[in-house]
Amino acid sequence: MPKRRQLRGFDLKQIEGHAQLIGVDEAGRGALAGPVVAGAVLVTQEFLEGRWAVARSGRVNDSKQLTPQQRDEVFAEIEQLALEGQLHATYGEASVAEIEELNILGATKLAMRRALEGIYPPSAFARRIEPDLFASEEEVHAFQPQVSCRILIDGLALRSFAYPHTGVVRGDARSLCVALASIVAKVTRDRMMEELDRRHPGYGFAQHKGYGTDEHRDAVLKLGRCPAHRGAFLRKLMRGRVDPAQMNLFDVEAPPLSVPSAKSVVESPVKKAT
Repeated sequence: MPKRRQLRGFDLKQIEGHAQLIGVDEAGRGALAGPVVAGAVLVTQEFLEGRWAVARSGRVNDSKQLTPQQRDEVFAEIEQLALEGQLHATYGEASVAEIEELNILGATKLAMRRALEGIYPPSAFARRIEPDLFASEEEVHAFQPQVSCRILIDGLALRSFAYPHTGVVRGDARSLCVALASIVAKVTRDRMMEELDRRHPGYGFAQHKGYGTDEHRDAVLKLGRCPAHRGAFLRKLMRGRVDPAQMNLFDVEAPPLSVPSAKSVVESPVKKAT
C-alpha cells in the first residue's frame, strides 16, 4: 500500500465521529541549544478526501526522513494550503530560559500548548450544557458548543496536559496531520537556528541545528557557552569529557534567549501562536 494511503487512511479513521483532526509534533527536544518548537496542523474530512491529500500527500513523511530540500518544498505547500483555507497550521515555542526553568518535558508541553492555542483555546473542548427553554436570551446567544475535534500528539499521551488528546507512538510516520505538524516544527526551528548562527557565529548552529555533534562539542570547548545553549544539557554532555575544573564554564547562567518573531524568521501563513 502506498505510503500516502497509509497516512491519509489512518487519519480518515481517526477523524470518524469528529469534524476536525489536529496533529501535533515537536522539534528540538534533544538539542543542546535553541528553543523547542511544536507544530500543530488542523485538517478536516473534506481536506483528507480532497485533491491534495489524495494526489500529493505521498511526499509527506516524518520530517526526520526527508531531506532539507524536501521539507522546504512540503512546507511551501503547507503555506499555500493554509493561505487557501484548506488547513490551519500554527507553531509554538519554549525558550532556552523556559527549558531551564521547566525541564525539557515541561517546556515541550508548553510549546505544544502554545501551538494548539493558535487554533483553539482549551476551553473550546470543555463539555457544555445547551441552554434549555428557560434560559435567558443572553445565555442563548453566549452559548458555544464543544468543538468537534480530535487531537493526535506524536508519542505517548501527556500527563496533566491542558487539552484532551490521543498519543500516537511514531505518529509522524503514521498520521498525515502529525507528519505535517512535524514538518512545520522542524522547518520553523531550523530557520530559527540559522538566525541564531548569524547572531552567535562559530558554533555551527546552521549546520547541526543545536544538536550534540562532535563539531558542536568542540566549538563549545573552544568558545564557551553562548546564551542559546541549554546549561543542563551541556553539563550532561561534557561530564567525563573535560577537566572537572573547567565545568564552571557551563554553569554560568545564560540570559533568556530572545528568539526572533515569526515575521522575522518565516513570513508565512503558518502562524506563531502567542
